[in-house]
Amino acid sequence: MTTKKNTDPNTGLRQKAQLMSASEIERTLVRLAHQILERNGGVDGLGLVGIRRRGVPLAERLGKIIQRVEKKPVPVGTLDITFYRDDLSTLGPKPVVQPAKIGFSIEDKKIVLIDDVLYTGRTTRAALDALFSHGRPSLVQLLVLIDRGHRELPIEATFTGRAVQTSDSEVIEVKLTEIDEVEKVLLMER
Repeated sequence: MTTKKNTDPNTGLRQKAQLMSASEIERTLVRLAHQILERNGGVDGLGLVGIRRRGVPLAERLGKIIQRVEKKPVPVGTLDITFYRDDLSTLGPKPVVQPAKIGFSIEDKKIVLIDDVLYTGRTTRAALDALFSHGRPSLVQLLVLIDRGHRELPIEATFTGRAVQTSDSEVIEVKLTEIDEVEKVLLMER
């Protein structure tokens, strides 16, 4: 872990430590892909659904890793949960709700719901509401790159890249090349 003391001018957050490098993220995703395959007995009936924003590139990467391992594609979709959040009034101006298309039928499938960070559990709760508006999967499993604790709802990840104990004044920032043009996980402090 590096301990730089620089502050992000956009957020006002100070970087406390780098938790994962690009290569550590990649190795973690390979491990998680193998765990998904082992737990689900391969790709038959399996679907990956990334929660917008950073869950989507993670789902796409996991889909590619799984296809390399199994020599069979696994459907990968996107879930926009904006409309389903219970904290919209605290998120600033009214969000624009995108048409919610996952991209494949989830009916009777084993779905792995993918997000970057698990914190209070509210994003996952909203994602479950959004997911079930598309059909009824046979099983829903949660995969997160980082679990930082502090749950407000009884939600637990089936697959976790890394558990990181944080305080309420700390923030986890996952930076992915597809969105941020840089690849790392940072521990930030208010």
